[in-house]
Amino acid sequence: MSESGQNPKHPESLGRLAEAVREMKTALADRDDVVVELREASKMRLELLAQELSPVFEDVPKDSEQFDFAISSGLQPRLWIDATAHVAMGRDRRIYRFVRDTRLGRVVLAETADMKTVAEQVTRYIAERMLERERAIEGDHHPAALPFARPSSAVEKWASFFWALTFIIIGAAAGVTAVLTWLWDKLPPPMP
Repeated sequence: MSESGQNPKHPESLGRLAEAVREMKTALADRDDVVVELREASKMRLELLAQELSPVFEDVPKDSEQFDFAISSGLQPRLWIDATAHVAMGRDRRIYRFVRDTRLGRVVLAETADMKTVAEQVTRYIAERMLERERAIEGDHHPAALPFARPSSAVEKWASFFWALTFIIIGAAAGVTAVLTWLWDKLPPPMP
């Protein structure tokens, strides 16, 4: 029995609970509708940006596989430019955010409400990536020198092996000496 003197399993209290659950379901459905509408509005804005960029997308050589040019759906729709760069809408669903993921984190390349400004930045990014690819294909790209040069002859290989073996033996001897020095007081006395 509750303090108010009503049985919690009384039909009136169950009716009020069912009504409250129904109201909560309605409120959640309304909120979900708003979220879906916001997502659709974001997707529509990204589609408008994609239409603005369609001449640029068409100018990209068809054999270039480095670009995606696709709108993904999900919780946050995105216009993918390549595997690391995309345009998404900001929290207020009015600001375009052009970002690129790097090894050091995400870098914002442009963030504005003006679609033409974002389209210009995306166009510059595509041009930059195409030039980087051309330079890499032409051979202007010079890889960093390897820190350790490999021995070229069999004699140099054996010399490197013996030097490494010498350093390992010296290190082991130093380690044994250090351990024996540290444990000297703890060793049992010699047997007569």
